[in-house]
Amino acid sequence: MLSLGHYCVKINKEEKALEKGGNDLTVGRPRKVILKFSIPILLSALLQQFYSMVDTIVVGQFLGTDALAGVGATGSINFMGIGFCMGICFGFALPMAQYFGAKDYSTMRKFIYNSIWVAAGFGVIMAIVICSLCRDILIWMSTPDNILEYAYEYVFIIFAGIPITFAYNLLSGMIRSVGDSQTPFIILLLSAIVNIGVDIISVAVLDMGVAGPAYATLFAQLFSVILCLIVIKRKFTFMKIQHDEAKINWRYIGILCKMGIPMGLQYSITAIGTMILQVGINSLGSQAVAAVTAAGKISNFLGCTTEALGSTMATYTCQHIGAGKIERIRKGLRAANMMGIIYSVVIFVTMVLTSKYWLMMFLKPTETQVIADASKWLIINTAFYILLTFVNVFRFTIQGAGYSGLAIMAGVLEMIARSVVGVWMIPLLGFTGVCIAS
Repeated sequence: MLSLGHYCVKINKEEKALEKGGNDLTVGRPRKVILKFSIPILLSALLQQFYSMVDTIVVGQFLGTDALAGVGATGSINFMGIGFCMGICFGFALPMAQYFGAKDYSTMRKFIYNSIWVAAGFGVIMAIVICSLCRDILIWMSTPDNILEYAYEYVFIIFAGIPITFAYNLLSGMIRSVGDSQTPFIILLLSAIVNIGVDIISVAVLDMGVAGPAYATLFAQLFSVILCLIVIKRKFTFMKIQHDEAKINWRYIGILCKMGIPMGLQYSITAIGTMILQVGINSLGSQAVAAVTAAGKISNFLGCTTEALGSTMATYTCQHIGAGKIERIRKGLRAANMMGIIYSVVIFVTMVLTSKYWLMMFLKPTETQVIADASKWLIINTAFYILLTFVNVFRFTIQGAGYSGLAIMAGVLEMIARSVVGVWMIPLLGFTGVCIAS
């Protein structure tokens, strides 16, 4: 944990003016503060899932079940690479949020400068390494031959654009670290519109196959990067790095890596378990892969609420540690968990009653067995969303407090659980084993 509770900075009139671009989460009723901050994060996450769903809808409706299964088979390897990017950038934003809470804007800007260089290095190295390995990984995962080329073509393009993914997640993380969750949502809304348009044109008009949605995703992210840069320059003037702050500082880089790498590893470790599970799913054939792909897209969409509550608690906790207001973190935990519990009950009931209708967005009504399997997966999965609430809220709070080692431990246990199911339970239970994995 960064020892910021004792850190005291005298704020002059100029710094007070600079602060107006951000949002102090350490004042106001915790429930109201969390709800207000989490709603734009939720909407942003829903938009990200929405245009990911559009990719799947376009592929499924225009290119067929094999292409859909091919894109779906990349889910775990995609999560391993892109999740690591997202986790690192999220961790990089935590020191920024802490020093913003402590009103030490100069140190915050130094962290911003160093995070840019570290993220750039990670982005280039990861793109080269993962692109060179992704075909071998897909083969190791026993990806069925009839969908292997679809999977490889799609995921190679996504991984080649990892530097763009890093840039977008780092910039949006900077904005959220100062308490503004609305601006990233607006930017994402605009980029989602761009993504959907390019999706449809690339597949239906230009006949680019599964490469079209992959390029559309990267193009939309690049569009988001440009918008983030414009907004930061115009709205968040207190983020402008001064000449004496633009220096590589190895102590700051060490802190960034300490906060960011464990969060990235948490995603990647979880993804390893998902990859092992995917091997078991692949062994059941392309229809099982298609069912999990369609159901997984809806589940990712529905799970955005608990993820938004978790992300909110990370920033909320960071700012409160910086301000030395520890008791309010406990109140925030109670409020966030209660919101998540209510949501989880509502979603489970909804899936029991309507899951088959949701699935028809991705699957043709004639594919009755695939729809039945996917519906079963959704109902069993959402039955445990209350546990998902606790996982996200507590884990992100722990990370926000700086104890990233505990979060990695949670990721390791999750990896073990998924691996056990993938290796032992799927051969015994078939698709039911897939359903209980999460």
